[in-house]
Amino acid sequence: MPQKLKAIFFDVGNTLLFPNRAKILAPLYEREISPPPRLLRALECRTKIEFDAIVERGPADHGFWFLFYSHLMDELGIEGDGLRDLLVENTRISANWCDIRPGTKDILQRLGKQYRLGVISNADGQIASVLKHCGIADCFQTITDSGLFGCEKPRAEIFRLHCAKWMFAPRRASMSVTFIPSIISGRPARACRQYCSMWRVRTAIMG
Repeated sequence: MPQKLKAIFFDVGNTLLFPNRAKILAPLYEREISPPPRLLRALECRTKIEFDAIVERGPADHGFWFLFYSHLMDELGIEGDGLRDLLVENTRISANWCDIRPGTKDILQRLGKQYRLGVISNADGQIASVLKHCGIADCFQTITDSGLFGCEKPRAEIFRLHCAKWMFAPRRASMSVTFIPSIISGRPARACRQYCSMWRVRTAIMG
């Protein structure tokens, strides 16, 4: 008999909060280079799959955003390690992920009446402050920042920690990487297809 879902863990980037492109991509805009949003989204999905596969095999030589911007610069036909490193640095600043979609808090409050809600984010140690600034930190019972925990998704340890704290089996928790934007936009099936790595995360915490 299927067990009842008890908790939902949320990612932050592109799920609860969205990047302030004006700040993050400022080095490109200063050079009059404006990558289209569709390209950025496609590259992020592709890099996510690539990076998760690397991490599953062992320690990664480079981080997710290093790979992402390397791919982006290849697509745009531009070079420069300094430029790439500056973009990576801007993206890793949690405060630059501060755009929130209307209705996000209302949805979280509704979900909070049925499930325990938590945040698990690969960040710089400041994600709790950013969530508070955006007015949604109080929607979550726990917030785990990899910059403080010392372990990043998709490593299973970071998920098992929460399940152990809340004293239930990992099978009774779900990791959402697209939930809020897909509800608001009305495209949940498409969003889940784009982030098929969600299912790998679920498999990792169930194992």
